[in-house]
Amino acid sequence: MNGSASDWLRRIRDLPMSGPVRIMNVCGGHERSVSMAGLRSALPSNVALIPGPGCPVCICPEEDIRHAINIALNENVILVTFGDMLRVPINGPKKSIRSLQQAQAAGADIRPIASPLDAVAIAEINPNRTVLFFAAGFETTTAPIAAMMAAGPPKNLLVLLSARLTWPAVALLLESAPPGFDALIAPGHVATVMGPEQWDFVPSQHGIPTAVAGFSPDSLLAASYSVLWQHLSGKPTLDNCYPTVVQPGGNIRAQHVLETVMTVIDAPWRGIGIIPSSGFALRSEWASHDARVQFALDDAGQDEDTGRMPPGCACAEVVLGRAYPNECILYGRACTPRRPIGPCMVSDEGACRIWWASGTMGLAHSSGKDGPTNERSAD
Repeated sequence: MNGSASDWLRRIRDLPMSGPVRIMNVCGGHERSVSMAGLRSALPSNVALIPGPGCPVCICPEEDIRHAINIALNENVILVTFGDMLRVPINGPKKSIRSLQQAQAAGADIRPIASPLDAVAIAEINPNRTVLFFAAGFETTTAPIAAMMAAGPPKNLLVLLSARLTWPAVALLLESAPPGFDALIAPGHVATVMGPEQWDFVPSQHGIPTAVAGFSPDSLLAASYSVLWQHLSGKPTLDNCYPTVVQPGGNIRAQHVLETVMTVIDAPWRGIGIIPSSGFALRSEWASHDARVQFALDDAGQDEDTGRMPPGCACAEVVLGRAYPNECILYGRACTPRRPIGPCMVSDEGACRIWWASGTMGLAHSSGKDGPTNERSAD
């Protein structure tokens, strides 16, 4: 689908739309592009763009963060993790250590990294110490982790894996309640690895128009036009609006290494609960590198508040597309990027952080464009 952003905007405005249409974008990178380019304000007033569950830091289980903190503080390890994870807060008394950043300040050896290769390098430089790689992410981050394992990691490198698949969260929304959206923009980077066909269940089983998009405004607007046209025509399908990168079948080598190193399990998402077939776990062949095995990690006996968002925090509703970020009662008041309360204000893929960075500083007066309306009250 060729055309500039202005061309696609013109085509969208020429569509004979009468009622509101709610389009969910799954990917945090999409949300960042949408917000930074001002696409919401450029689209017709009856088109609502809704951020969805595309932030792995936001849904990383609190119990995994707690395990990472406890190991970093109590074991002679070097803990490495992707930078955003350092600041994610967990529930606990104010004077307790509630993030990896606070554990680092308390003396734990915690280091941010940018890729699995950094974890390998640190382990090789420190052969007499255990290096624990706390690894959270979706399919595109998990595939390089699997490749690192398949290549044979250093003996002193352990992995605390907290990786998730993207599509099961959308399946949960479609199967458990009215989804709150009329069309879906699927993540181009995930489709690059896993193949666009992974998203065919959305139109074929649920009748929801779907398009795979890249990260530029023209690709996102092309995908928006596609799903709007599908909606109007009553012919939902799966459209690939990122054909220069997303190919049929995806990256077969990446899929093979994922299947070789990992298995798919039912897994918890923070604030949401267990989602079937939504998590990756290391296969038993890699037990000697699996932190859950080597440290005998057990989630039994966790505090009853474990896994919940902090009181008043609407991050779970934002992740599920049921509230806009600035409909949370904490947004811009108690919760800011400088002092985040919920995980969605931490990561640059979190909708709250993205909205703040793009200039939305205060609470909403209305939901706008018939999108989510947060009817929560303080807990």
